[in-house]
Amino acid sequence: IRTKWIPLVNGRTERGSRLPIILVGNKSDLRLGSAMEAVLPIMSQFPEIETCVECSAKQLRNISELFYYAQKAVLHPTAPLYDPEAKQLRPACIQALTRIFRLSDQDLDHTLSDEELSAFQKSCFGHPLAPQALEDVKRVVCKNVEGGVRDNGLTLEGFLFLNTLFIQRGRHETTWTILRRFGYSDTLELTADYLFPPLHVPPGCSTELNHLGYQFVQRVFEKHDQVSATVLLPSPLLSPTGS
Repeated sequence: IRTKWIPLVNGRTERGSRLPIILVGNKSDLRLGSAMEAVLPIMSQFPEIETCVECSAKQLRNISELFYYAQKAVLHPTAPLYDPEAKQLRPACIQALTRIFRLSDQDLDHTLSDEELSAFQKSCFGHPLAPQALEDVKRVVCKNVEGGVRDNGLTLEGFLFLNTLFIQRGRHETTWTILRRFGYSDTLELTADYLFPPLHVPPGCSTELNHLGYQFVQRVFEKHDQVSATVLLPSPLLSPTGS
């Protein structure tokens, strides 16, 4: 594994962009006991190894699990999110989740209220959190993170802790769902489609903000205007150039 397979897969790639790997022990029906203990040092040495599975095609042992883990390693890789040696989120993941937290903090009080958490949950997963679930989440954060909950709202420290906990418990798909909902790619960079959404304008036509778009931009400005400056915005904001 050390001298052949991992160099064959990732020998010519940069450390930060290595492909996820699943170690598979075949024909487990032919041996007594498990070889997992011998594999653990290898998994510690190579962080791109997502998991190890022993299986037997003859006995149909762990076959479906093998494909599940392989699919999960591709769709929800651990390496971009979490450093297993340091047991903490990677800097790029912290940066992305911090941006998401600030976007979700609508009233700019540096905490996520129950209403903001429910709106965040619904935006990412399609349904709001039940009141009891909200209390359970905050209870777990209070128990593990000093300052994770303030004035009954979830702080950034608490938000980062929750995502760390998801990953440590093997629920990478939860954090990836959040990241992808806010426009992040597998490399934790904002996608071009998110930054530059296509605007299709028929030939001979022009485009400009309507009154709802104008009000939206004005609300965004007022939300982030910390000195209450008065700036007159031209109307319409976009000239009729057809682009």
